[in-house]
Amino acid sequence: MKGVHCLISTLAILAFATFLASASDPSPLQDFCVALKDIKDGVFVNGKFCKDPKLANANDFFFSGLQNPRNTQNPVGSNVTAVNVDNLAGLNTLGISLARLDFAPNGLNPPHTHPRASEILAVLEGTLYVGFVTSNGDGNRLFTKVLNKGDVFVFPIGLIHFQLNVGHVNAVAFAGLSSQNPGVITIANAVFGSKPPINPDVLTKAFQVDNKVVDYLQKQFWYDNN
Repeated sequence: MKGVHCLISTLAILAFATFLASASDPSPLQDFCVALKDIKDGVFVNGKFCKDPKLANANDFFFSGLQNPRNTQNPVGSNVTAVNVDNLAGLNTLGISLARLDFAPNGLNPPHTHPRASEILAVLEGTLYVGFVTSNGDGNRLFTKVLNKGDVFVFPIGLIHFQLNVGHVNAVAFAGLSSQNPGVITIANAVFGSKPPINPDVLTKAFQVDNKVVDYLQKQFWYDNN
């Protein structure tokens, strides 16, 4: 009997744990979703509205053109072509997206984060130096690797990461992301190119530099390669 009671207790605990897990909040699919008390002010959902399934067709799940090289003649020498819920409606609620990354020689996909997704990167052509930095609690450790054609590397969700073409020819990579809308925060753009600008006193103290340096950086044009 003790064994039966033990089994029942264990099953009850597992059932309660499962209930707690299933009761957790869904992952955010946008930067924020402010609650409304009165829906007359507008209705937005965490993600996209859904089409009537009976009206869906094959084109809702189709995107064409990733075979074409992108223009990398820009200040950072790279171009990211994202395929997410904004341009492939069938991805809505599926929790995945894709991107093609083109690099000129010495081209850089600058340090950035995806607040809502992990990323897995596969190199199709060229040689990339890639890496990510862990969180403060882990000591901001840097993990890097030089990737060649056919190599794969993973960037954990939310961590700052980058890719640099260290070869003498163009490079191409494809990335899979674990969100239909992973989001991108390019660190330099966000810190020095925010609108309106961050108070220079904040940045001067944070980066421990002269205010003239901060003023110079805030006046630069921060290119968005996405």
